[in-house]
Amino acid sequence: MIIQLTYRRTGRLSMRIVKNGDVHVFAPIGMSKEEIEAFISQHQEWIVEARKKTAERQKQRIDFFNQLPLTTKPQKVEATEKVRALIEPLIEHYTEVIGVIPSFIRYKPMISRWGMCNVKERSICFSTYLLLLPNRCVEHVVVHELCHLLEPSHNVRFHALMDKYYPKWRDARKETRRIVKGEHVCK
Repeated sequence: MIIQLTYRRTGRLSMRIVKNGDVHVFAPIGMSKEEIEAFISQHQEWIVEARKKTAERQKQRIDFFNQLPLTTKPQKVEATEKVRALIEPLIEHYTEVIGVIPSFIRYKPMISRWGMCNVKERSICFSTYLLLLPNRCVEHVVVHELCHLLEPSHNVRFHALMDKYYPKWRDARKETRRIVKGEHVCK
């Protein structure tokens, strides 16, 4: 376990556990090492529990994405063809509805994001792992990325566009998060 200390303009000590299990401690500028070490020592039990929960979440994520093996070239090609067939009709529909056209669309096995929009290039990249999600969640990602062609940031205008073009986007986003955490029920 690595403990990383960062001094900030803050009024209190805080810490968090990052994905790899390391502990990041944030301290007010000028606070003594002794105070910081005492804080860490007092929170050893919390650190142990938080690291355990973080490891469990990471394992759930890995298990989720391992449902779609993408280790060989044929697996990647097949997944790309399937996700393209799923997304292209949605793109066709929503580009007309929203009034935007991406310059090009590509597909990659991304696990850190479902989609990515390059506003300057007006290009969109979708994760092939979208195949693991229900259609309404995939639709949410498509609309989300197309709306970025109108509004690059996640501000009030962006949320208004999402409300206009896919009113149930918040429910779809919640469902996606539940599924990835392994909280969905298979019937």
